[in-house]
Amino acid sequence: MRWALVKVCLAVTTMVVLAFAVPLGLVVREMASDRAFSNAERQAATMGPTLSITTDPVQLRKAVESTQMGAARRMAVHVPAIGGAPVDIGEGWAGARAVAETRSLGRATTARVAGGGSALLQPTALGSGDIAVIEILVPESEVSNGVTTAWLVLAGVGLALVVGSVAVADRLGARLVRPAERLADAAHQLGDGRLGARVPEDGPKELRSAAVAFNAMADQVVELLANERELAADLSHRLRTPLTVLRLNAASLGDGPAAEHTRAAVEQLEREVDTIIRTAREQRPATTQAAGSAGAGCDASEVIRDRMAFWSALAEDEGREVRLAGVDRTVRIPVARPELAAALDALLGNVFRHTPEGTPFAVDVHDAGDAVIVLVSDAGPGIADPDAALRRGNDGRRDGSTGLGLDIARRVAESTGGDVRLGRSVLGGTEVRIWIALDDRARGGGRGPGVRRGRRKRRGG
Repeated sequence: MRWALVKVCLAVTTMVVLAFAVPLGLVVREMASDRAFSNAERQAATMGPTLSITTDPVQLRKAVESTQMGAARRMAVHVPAIGGAPVDIGEGWAGARAVAETRSLGRATTARVAGGGSALLQPTALGSGDIAVIEILVPESEVSNGVTTAWLVLAGVGLALVVGSVAVADRLGARLVRPAERLADAAHQLGDGRLGARVPEDGPKELRSAAVAFNAMADQVVELLANERELAADLSHRLRTPLTVLRLNAASLGDGPAAEHTRAAVEQLEREVDTIIRTAREQRPATTQAAGSAGAGCDASEVIRDRMAFWSALAEDEGREVRLAGVDRTVRIPVARPELAAALDALLGNVFRHTPEGTPFAVDVHDAGDAVIVLVSDAGPGIADPDAALRRGNDGRRDGSTGLGLDIARRVAESTGGDVRLGRSVLGGTEVRIWIALDDRARGGGRGPGVRRGRRKRRGG
């Protein structure tokens, strides 16, 4: 499109320049010719008074030599025979026939000269009533004097106009094409799976409308995909909790082929569910997840009480002591209820899966002003390498049973600007600390980002 606009502008400007430059060049040449012959007529007119007084050859020769054209040997005077022989002063260039024709016509004429140039023949009346002819040589150089320079100036001006118009057309074309190229590039990126591709809404009105429509379409696609993957993750999480109970019940079946097959089937089903959860969460756009978590908050205390009511029944069956603290008052956080419930189910499921029966555990909630801290701790054997466990959570590897649960908790925390850390709990086992940063919407206009950064810096120091 850009080159098409440039070529169209080039063609149009060239035609306009030619339409004006060619006639103007011809006018310049004609004006130079008229100037040269007008000057010759003025020089010929200077001999009129002399011819009206005398036809004496000596006097006429002196008069001719005193003029500019005569001194340059470009003037001749042809006097007809008046009671004697005709008088010719100076050289003739047009010939006797041209002189006779001018005398008979009684008006100025021009004739081409064999050596180049032209001759102006100007008739002048004598006192006797006869007609003398004054001949002025007009060389070709004088006829075309200044024409070449004028033509070069016209050509330069025309070329500058063409180049300038092409440059302006190129800039205008770039302004038109650049938004279209960005739109095409964003479409390719979206087609390649980069769902964050968007188009700046600038440029001409039509392209701005196209950019707005494209961005709205991309947002809708991201939202639809996020909803689909979130649904898959949520359904899978709902399966994980009863699967944990089923696995624990299968462990109490004792020995025997049927019991072993049941336990193997439960483990296989649990691995498949974990794979579905991990795939859905890894493919979900991070920007959509963060926006969804921050946009829909929940009461952390209410969610924790609800989930602990479920897990407490299983804990009672296994003889586990459960301690719950900090949930007696409302604690608002910028995390959607399903997200927090999924993280708690994942961490509590790990406690039941990887600690012996009868091992106590606790869930504590602390409101730190600019953040909410959720602690899930147990009295189990602990994690031998907490850093490796967190790396498994980050890269999604399954060579350990804590990777998926920590990954779910980490995503919930990082969606608010927080993080997840592992340590040794006061019960003697593992402590998972979920740091959920608060924003102004969750606190109703609380402390600003600067306070949050200061708090996290002190915590990490």
